[in-house]
Amino acid sequence: MKVIEYLEKAKRTLISFEIIPPLRGGDINQLFSVIDELIKLKPPFIDVTSHAAEVYYEETPTGIRKKIKRKRPGTIGICAAIKNKYNIDTVPHLLCRGFTKEETEDALIELNYLGIENVLALRGDDTSYKKPIPLGKTCNEYAVELVQQIINMNNGKYLEEDLLDAKPTDFCVGVAGYPEKHFESPNLKTDLFYLNEKIKAGAEYIVTQMFFKNEHYFNFVKKCREFGIKVPIIPGLKLITSKSQLKTIPKEFHIEIPDELTEEILASKKENVIDIGVEWAYKQCEELLNNNVPAIHFYILQNVEPLRRLIKKLNYNI
Repeated sequence: MKVIEYLEKAKRTLISFEIIPPLRGGDINQLFSVIDELIKLKPPFIDVTSHAAEVYYEETPTGIRKKIKRKRPGTIGICAAIKNKYNIDTVPHLLCRGFTKEETEDALIELNYLGIENVLALRGDDTSYKKPIPLGKTCNEYAVELVQQIINMNNGKYLEEDLLDAKPTDFCVGVAGYPEKHFESPNLKTDLFYLNEKIKAGAEYIVTQMFFKNEHYFNFVKKCREFGIKVPIIPGLKLITSKSQLKTIPKEFHIEIPDELTEEILASKKENVIDIGVEWAYKQCEELLNNNVPAIHFYILQNVEPLRRLIKKLNYNI
C-alpha cells in the first residue's frame, strides 16, 4: 500500500522508521535482527536509505591507491527482502547524485517488478566522488527533476519512448523538507519555493529533516501552508545516544541542538546519555502526538533499543 494511503486511512498518528543498509560485505542477518525488533512496533512502512559511490584511499606496499566504491549497496534488495519476509511496505530512497537517469529508470523498473509502490526522491549529499556521466547518458541534478522522472514513468513515459509493452508505473513519491531550511538556501522562503516545485511536480508527502525543537517543525508546517503546500508533512526525529553526536549531527545535517539538551548531555556521565536522549525525544513526541501529526518518522539506522524504551515510555498502544 502507498504511504499516502496509510496516512489518509490512519485514525491516529503513525510510527515509521528509517534504516541503513549494512556495509559492503556485511551480514544482512544483523539488519534482520533490527527489523525483528521493529516489527513488534507494527510500522506501516520502513524507509531504506541509499548511498552513492565514494572515493577511498588505502595504503599499499607500492603507495597510496585510490578506490571508488559504494560503501552501503543493496537498497533495492533489502526492500524486497523486507517486503517478502515481513510483509511490510518499504520506501527505498532514490538519489540524483551518483546515478544517471538511465540507472534510475532501471531501478524504478526493478522496484515496480517487485511490487514496491513507494519511493523517497532526494538530491543526495555531496561526496568525495563525482561520477563521470557516460556519453549519451544524462542525470538529474535536483530532486524536482527526479520527481518529474518518476511521475513521467507513472504516466507511461520512459526515457526510451519506443519501449515495447512499457506500462505506466504507480509510485507514491515522497520528498524531504527542512524545518531549519536547507543549508544551501539563503532563507526559508527560497527553500519553500523549491519544495513547492517538488510538490507541483507530483510529490505526495514530505518527511522532514530531524529537529530537536518542535517549534521548528510547527513553524515549518505553518509556513508551508501559507505557501500553498497542502500535502502531509511527517516530522523526523532522532534520539541522541552519545556525546559525540553533539558534534557530528550539526556538522552532517546542519541543524541546531538546543542549549538545554547540549548542556545536560555534556554534564552527564557517558552511560546516562541514552536516558537523556530518550527523555528529550519523549517530550517531543508527546507534543507532536497531542497535535495529531500524521506520523512520526524515526531515524534509527541500526540502533533499536533506545527507540523501544521511548515507545514503552510513551505507552503507545501498538
